[in-house]
Amino acid sequence: MTNSTITFFPVGEKNGGMTLIKLNDQNNTTMLIDCSIETELIADYCNVNQELRDRLPSDEFGRPYIDAFILTHRHEDHLKGLPDHFHLGSLNDYNDDEESLKIVIRELWSSSIFWKSETENYSLCDNAKSFNKEMRRRVSLYENSGKIQEVGDRAIIIGKDPSGKTDDFDGIVYGIGDTFSTINNRNIASKLKGVILGPIEQQEDEPDKDYLDHNRQSIIIQLTITETNWEGYYENKILMAADAECLVWETLWNRYKNDTSKLIYDILYAPHHCSWHSLSYDSQSKDENPQICEDAKNALSQKRIGSFIVSQSKIISNNDDDPPSVAAKKEYQKIVGDSQFICTNEYPGKEEPEPLEFYLTPSGPQKRSVKARSKLSAATAHSTRESYPHG
Repeated sequence: MTNSTITFFPVGEKNGGMTLIKLNDQNNTTMLIDCSIETELIADYCNVNQELRDRLPSDEFGRPYIDAFILTHRHEDHLKGLPDHFHLGSLNDYNDDEESLKIVIRELWSSSIFWKSETENYSLCDNAKSFNKEMRRRVSLYENSGKIQEVGDRAIIIGKDPSGKTDDFDGIVYGIGDTFSTINNRNIASKLKGVILGPIEQQEDEPDKDYLDHNRQSIIIQLTITETNWEGYYENKILMAADAECLVWETLWNRYKNDTSKLIYDILYAPHHCSWHSLSYDSQSKDENPQICEDAKNALSQKRIGSFIVSQSKIISNNDDDPPSVAAKKEYQKIVGDSQFICTNEYPGKEEPEPLEFYLTPSGPQKRSVKARSKLSAATAHSTRESYPHG
């Protein structure tokens, strides 16, 4: 693989999130951020399950795998298809007789909220419960042994639990503001550096209910991926914003406005599927003249020349939907320009959406051209769609 890549997959009609990063380090490290695999083709055309599998490596046993799976938060649209397509549990129980082998998660990343049980004010979908069970299994293995586990049992916790539950897990915990260069227990500092920006701590006078909201608990990471050639090197910066809303971005701006290096990006994942509420406290439907929060917008405006903003969302229509919001789209276009804002379900066209893939080059991110190929009929695409080479 010549360059590292980042791929944003099209999602369903109710939004979603799934992003694959493939590095060109010695081990071709793979990282998947969230999961959104529909049971049906996107726009009766794109088979996201197959598109993902086409891009994944296989281990010595022929099992597809990812080195790290990072769940940003526990909403269903970021967990769709997880138990159906990914192996949960010990690899000793892996079923290799299935027609479609499940994907092995070598290392599982989660915020510390996985310990919290469902309550009347904190609901969990079935997929979130399955994820939490798997995360607790892995963390218990570390707790009992005091050492990093083997492939398939590894876990990383993002954020220190305010009640002290993470106090004895220093070896697998990253605090907010920490940097990291280790994926799947391998240090790849020459290729990757990450900074944990969220979920930010509970703010003064912030109600518990608001703090525990799924979107509020979003993991936010700035990734720096270095690409080199004979002319030199370039640090491609990617800001993965999950579903964080206005309070978080306003807080991050006030925290980093004197040193904006942690907010700079070449590619920004438009937070909360291009929601207006990531840019404003005002309601578009209830307020006569809703105003942008300038601090939040400043935090999301730290672009470099040629930067892209990607909305992983359904088609952005001129209606009252939010997310995605037409008004938010216009604000992001002011930041990077009309052509540099891309909605995944509209790329390269609304009728035939394809994964949006960037090569991370020594000159910065470059869009990968869409392969010309004939569309298979929707009736047969699930089982007969041919694979094709990537990267």
